Amino acid sequence: DWSSDVCSSDLNFENTENGVQVTATLSGLTGTMHGFHIHQYGDCSADDGTSVGGHFNPRGNEHAGPDAMNRHMGDMGNINADENGNVTLDYVDGAINMNQIIGRGIIVHGGVDDLESQPSGAAGPRIGCGVIGIQK
Repeated sequence: DWSSDVCSSDLNFENTENGVQVTATLSGLTGTMHGFHIHQYGDCSADDGTSVGGHFNPRGNEHAGPDAMNRHMGDMGNINADENGNVTLDYVDGAINMNQIIGRGIIVHGGVDDLESQPSGAAGPRIGCGVIGIQK
């Protein structure tokens, strides 16, 4: 389930030996860099995306980049859109636990995550919202 003008033709999380494989194909973005995070709740009902709550952070860590040892589980850093507003993402995230993210929200922010401002990287408005579910 994806809401807003940002369209996802594909967004998947899959368990692997080394962590969770994250793959995405997004379109409709303007600008280049956008914060990309897993949030607490799978609720995209608010027009401004606030119904998803803050970043998913079950260990109580500070906000950081996706390569940091101690970070929010939901801190996936930034995605980089091309000149046509498209993003392709494919990486393995060792901090994500598949069992803990099912039913939570995923957000694309309007701005860049600076990877250090607390509590969420100052990434700006929430312009895309989805819910992580189980696919047949």
